[in-house]
Amino acid sequence: MFRALAYAAAATHYAFLAFGLLGGFLAWRWPRLIWWQVAGALWLVLVVVASLVCPLTWIEDRARAHAGMAPKPGGFLHNYVEGVFYPAGHERAAMIVAAAVVLISWLGFIHIRAVRRTDGRASRRYGEIHGGPHSSGEPGP
Repeated sequence: MFRALAYAAAATHYAFLAFGLLGGFLAWRWPRLIWWQVAGALWLVLVVVASLVCPLTWIEDRARAHAGMAPKPGGFLHNYVEGVFYPAGHERAAMIVAAAVVLISWLGFIHIRAVRRTDGRASRRYGEIHGGPHSSGEPGP
């Protein structure tokens, strides 16, 4: 049971990291996700900058100990991400790329929202002029 919990914590870590980095792109389709993604990205930054122990790392460490598995000192990024998704020793470059990906997703989100808002206004204006469904409620010509 503890072995499964350790693996589940690692899998949840991957999912959270993916959402923290890429969730802004999901928000292009599902805009309400943006606030969850912003919170996730801020948490990722806080954990890295302040060298905090992530609760998922804590859970995995305790589960590994209870299961009699060898410890993995150094945290999730060191054990599962470094050397796999970016070369060891290039943490700073990886952080810059990660920040760029998140910022691109946010800029795309802002752009898409602005375009949709403009399109919505144009549709309402067309309806007002031509007596469509967005008009004042009076019958059209």
